[in-house]
Amino acid sequence: MSQVQNLPVELQLATSAHVKYIQSLDTRKEEYEYWLTEHLRLNGIYWGLTALHLLRHPDALSRDQTIDFVLSCQHDNGGFGAAPGHDAHMLYTVSAVQILALLDAYDELEKRGKGKAQVGKFIADLQNRETGTFAGDDWGEEDTRFLYGALNALSLLGSLHLVDVDKAVGYVAACANFDGGYGVSPGAESHSGQIFTCVAALSIAGRVDLVDVEKLGAWLSERQVPGGGLNGRPEKQEDVCYSWWVLSSLAMIGRTHWIDRDRLIAFILRSQDAESGGLSDRPGNMVDVYHTCFGIAGLSLLGYDGLDPVDPVYCLPKSTTERIFGKRT
Repeated sequence: MSQVQNLPVELQLATSAHVKYIQSLDTRKEEYEYWLTEHLRLNGIYWGLTALHLLRHPDALSRDQTIDFVLSCQHDNGGFGAAPGHDAHMLYTVSAVQILALLDAYDELEKRGKGKAQVGKFIADLQNRETGTFAGDDWGEEDTRFLYGALNALSLLGSLHLVDVDKAVGYVAACANFDGGYGVSPGAESHSGQIFTCVAALSIAGRVDLVDVEKLGAWLSERQVPGGGLNGRPEKQEDVCYSWWVLSSLAMIGRTHWIDRDRLIAFILRSQDAESGGLSDRPGNMVDVYHTCFGIAGLSLLGYDGLDPVDPVYCLPKSTTERIFGKRT
């Protein structure tokens, strides 16, 4: 019997409501909040589109309009901004590449955009060739989010050769802590989000052998609190997004069975708005597309019925990464 059948009706994924919620997000241009979040527009499209694909409704948003918007965010240097007129940044560039990968639209990037080669150059130019890490933009802020994003996007584009992967791996290894976790930079405390970026970067580089699996698995499994959810670090509240950041890292090291799957599923489902759609950070709070994406991705990692499988390294459907890379073991 599936876990869906085991759950009470109020704790089943409200798929149709979530699809409608995501579809509605770009129709709220009269709302103040819409313009307050313009700096997240491209990220938001990635989050919403990924959730729709995992929910098995890949055509719920217009493919042509989505591609048009993504390309309108590109600069001559190849990078992408959050929205038209915004400065190019690593994080938005990664989202753009992920969206185009999801939509199998690299050909449109070549025909109407600046092309894969220029995107690759923008990303590669942000690497610090001495330390191996990456900046987010020309201002120079560096952390492991940007390093992971660079390896993610470049590998999707088939352009990892443009950067010094060994130096990047060395930087990640320097971020490892005594507890098995990783921080934002060498010496920084372990945090679930940064652990994901580091372990996923090592996965892309083929160097998961550097991870202390037993220590890291223990630290990550201790992130589950009595209510079933996962937190980012000790003594913090649980949050639906960590259903992705923690669980994906456990998946990459083969330790997802170290957390209570049923309690985590129930926590995620209690955090959804079953009537209007969307998921929030925890039960009773306002929904947003960020938590909707990562809550659904977490359920996918847990093998929840009715969802497509997600790739724990890329947070893209496995069907997308298999189309690009072929099936991986």
